[in-house]
Order: sequence, then C-alpha cells, then structure tokens
Amino acid sequence: MRAWQVHELGDPIDRMVLDEVDPPVPGPGRLVVDTEAVGLAFPDVLQVRGEYQVKPPLPFMPGSETAGTVVSVGDGVSSDLIGRRVVALGGGLAEQMELPAAQAFEVPEALSSAKAAAIPMNYCTTWFALHDRAHLAAGETLLVTGASGGVGSAAIQLGRAAGARVIAVAGGPEKVAACEALGADAVIDHREVDDLVERVRELTDGNGVDVAYDPVGGETFQQVRRCMAWDGRLLVVGFVAGIPKLATNHVLLKNYSVVGVHWGASLARDPESLQRQVAAVMALADEGAVDPLLHPPYAFENAARALQDIYDRNVVGKVVATLAT
Repeated sequence: MRAWQVHELGDPIDRMVLDEVDPPVPGPGRLVVDTEAVGLAFPDVLQVRGEYQVKPPLPFMPGSETAGTVVSVGDGVSSDLIGRRVVALGGGLAEQMELPAAQAFEVPEALSSAKAAAIPMNYCTTWFALHDRAHLAAGETLLVTGASGGVGSAAIQLGRAAGARVIAVAGGPEKVAACEALGADAVIDHREVDDLVERVRELTDGNGVDVAYDPVGGETFQQVRRCMAWDGRLLVVGFVAGIPKLATNHVLLKNYSVVGVHWGASLARDPESLQRQVAAVMALADEGAVDPLLHPPYAFENAARALQDIYDRNVVGKVVATLAT
C-alpha cells in the first residue's frame, strides 16, 4: 500500500516521499481502517521541518487525524466495528492505518469523513481551551486570532455554542467572509485596521475581552494582551508567528491570566478526557452548531503540497487529504 513518509527533515514539498509499505495488521486492542480522510495541521508541518517539540524518529508518517471504515480488528476489540466509519486522533497519510480502538469514535451518518477528520485535534483542543482552561461563560466576549484557520474556526463555533460574543481576527476578504459565515459577531481584518487594539476597544465599549484565544503568537500576542479585560484569560494556543516575550507588569496591572493550552500533554494525564471532548463536540455536530470549515480537500497524492500550503499560510479552514473510496 502507499504511505507518505519523511526520511529527511525540511520543507514538506521537498522532503515527503510517497512510499510502498506493508499493510498493517491489527494488534491487541487495535483496529485497521481503509483510510478515507486525513486531517493535517501546523504541528505536522513543524514535525516535517524538525521544529516541533515532539520529534519522531525517521522515517515517520505525517498526519494528525484519520477517518475511515474499519476492515479488521485485533484481540479484545468487538468485530461489530467492522464496516463502521470511525475517526481517531493519530494515524496518518497511508491507504490503511492501524489505530487504537479506545481512541476511535464512530462517525455520525450525517457527517462526511472529510469533516470528521477535521474534528479531533482542532475541536478537542479548542474545547479543552475554552471550557477546561478558560471556563468561558455565556455572555462573555471571546477574541479569536487566526480565526479562519483550523483551530480558529473551531473557536468561533464553540465560542458561539457556549453563548459567548465572538470577535474574530483574520486577514483578507476571503478569510473575513469565512469568519462571518461561521457566525462571528464581529470580524476585524487586521490588514485593513491601523490599530487592532483600538478596534477591539471600540467593539467592547472600552472594556476589552474576557477571553482571548491566540494560536498566532508573535507580535499578534503583544496586541492581544492589550485587549484583555480585567480578570480576563489569555489562552496561549500556538506560535505560528513566533514565540513572544511576556510583559508581566502588564499582566499584573490588568489583573488578567495568561493560560497555557497544551492539549496533547493533558491527554497523557487524563486519557479519558478525549472521549468526553469528542462526545461533546459530536453532540454539537448533531445539532448543527459544529460544522467544520474545510479548505478544499487535497487528493491523497497531493498531501505534500497540502502541508506546504499550511506552512505558507495559503489555506482557509481545516486542511484534509482525501482518498478515493
């Protein structure tokens, strides 16, 4: 079978190779799926480039989430799963994948495999951030940067579902339109405003925002911290634009909290939390409150280009590679 692998670190477009490998056999507690869609994310790009905190040994297969139909199961796994569509955190860019059964969740009939593959990482990270870390409450104001991206678009939808007023920040007409379509209460085009902080203050009657969800970092973080309300919570989700320095005197003067969001490490400490998060998000999907924003899916054969486009910021929404079924 075919699988994308990385033998040398560097740009995805240069370093990813489509290899022939042996098909997987399910071990105890595991299952094998015919892959239908694979979710891809910025951490995958960083791993290919050798810049992520988790560095798998070479060669390795990129990929964050896998959706497909179960074709075989190992010992301890019910054969009733065979023929059912599931989505799992992990897996990767191969025509078949072996996955842990405990982390594979049945996909509702109304949800396509491509949209299912967009859920585990982005939506569960965001659920953890907004509910477990920030304790977002109905009526609060949520600021989302990088709002047209995978986690940003998830934050708009989950923030709205929680009853928050959502202010989205994106760059360019296409990304602004995507945020508006997702239901953001206000959208700021950072390319068009002279002062992001002043615009946020205008939208909040000078009060600032209760919760900020920032997967961008860099200079954007420095602007976001100046948007915080008294007793606000600034969620550190990622560093697409670089790792910022923190002016702790400002944190003290505004009495806000800077809150780390390391969802992956939280799963190691509380493995059962994944099931709770997926169940909550899938319930919202059934209600129509969650409908993942997808960049036009890439064919499996173009997966290297998909990851390169993520790195080059040429995508809107979640990036998924799909396989013909």
